[in-house]
Amino acid sequence: MIDCKDVLKQIGLNFRVERVKRQLSQEKFAEIANVHPNYIGKVERGEQNLTIRKIVELLNALDLPTDTIFKQ
Repeated sequence: MIDCKDVLKQIGLNFRVERVKRQLSQEKFAEIANVHPNYIGKVERGEQNLTIRKIVELLNALDLPTDTIFKQ
């Protein structure tokens, strides 16, 4: 059975990996994505329940394809 908390943690981890690959701080990623830096922290820790719209906005901010953040 799929656990939502596990999925959110994996998505957050994948966003963190991609952010670090680009040598972006959470603050810079937040600026590009037009969100508060605390929001990025919550996303990366799997604490933020993301909407599809917000996932797409974050993907676009890093110029990532959709499948990137759903990898395990």
